[in-house]
Amino acid sequence: MLWKEAVQLRRDRFTLAMMLGIPAMQLILFGYAIRTEVRHLPTVVLDESHTPESRALVSVLRNTGNFDITEWVSSRAELADRIEGGKASAGLVIPRDYMRDIKRGRTASAQMIVDAADPMASSAAMSGAARAGAARAAILSGADSRRSTPLEVRVRPWYNPGMRDAVYIVPGIIGVLLSLTMVLITSIAIVRERERGTLEQLIVTPIDKTSLILGKIVPFLIIGFVQMSVILVLGWLLFDIPVRGSLALLYVMGFAFIVANLGLGLLMSTLVRSQLQAMQLGFLFLLPNILLSGFMFPRSAMPAPAQWLGSALPLTYFLDVLRGVLLKGVGLDHLWQEGLILTLFAIALVTLSVIRFSKTIE
Repeated sequence: MLWKEAVQLRRDRFTLAMMLGIPAMQLILFGYAIRTEVRHLPTVVLDESHTPESRALVSVLRNTGNFDITEWVSSRAELADRIEGGKASAGLVIPRDYMRDIKRGRTASAQMIVDAADPMASSAAMSGAARAGAARAAILSGADSRRSTPLEVRVRPWYNPGMRDAVYIVPGIIGVLLSLTMVLITSIAIVRERERGTLEQLIVTPIDKTSLILGKIVPFLIIGFVQMSVILVLGWLLFDIPVRGSLALLYVMGFAFIVANLGLGLLMSTLVRSQLQAMQLGFLFLLPNILLSGFMFPRSAMPAPAQWLGSALPLTYFLDVLRGVLLKGVGLDHLWQEGLILTLFAIALVTLSVIRFSKTIE
């Protein structure tokens, strides 16, 4: 029996390769990609003072390594727009009377606005702002220990002022669960027909291949919307997750996301020969989907190759949609790019599924 199983495993090279290759590949990938220390947060600056001292504060802030100055804006409306649109995680506001307060011996103040929808990234921003303020205050005080604190950097968290982890995690769970269930369920759809011996009946059914694939997708699409609605209601009732934006927009974006994952699952189903292989391939997709999409760790903390891989995952863009609509209340003007990318994912993956299925039955 032992010899029989060894010979059968040797013949099933695809399964053997996945069993040996998946753990090694994922260890290397995640060992390099996952970083809990968040640095280089994209930051915009509103400098209303325009003085050497205000520029010195910005320089100290940059030198902490927690912030990358990506843009200088000219108004608070522009600063809010960059943070709401996800182009910046923090914004430094230096008021007009900043230099005057320092010269008169008063405590000058600057404000650091932080996107607290991501508690890990916002904690790094807060600690970096505190270090920068303390370092600059020490330089301004000099040897005069009797002088009051010359500088204070006040931190103002937006979207999640209580820094509750549930506000960050629960919206992401919607995307993760949808992706997990849709991909795993549909990845065994076609191969299950083959194992049961009913694939030939599907082939001779008087409908075209596209109709057959869409017929397998639509029931799971309905299930996906039900899942999404249940999690939204439970998140609101149990965890007090806000809904600040348009639910209609969220469901439209969710439609493209669910179809993309269903298409991916069906594509996997056409690539394998057994349900076991389909499950293995589904789990190969699962871990990168969770760890590289920004669900658990901020993507800004990852090295560039890991961010590129995360950009190839539909969940990466749907997480931006979920947190943008639920926590920030942003609309289509900020999320149209994510919606377009999800739509392209859906069209491409369903089209590839149809093409691959056609090749398989030929």
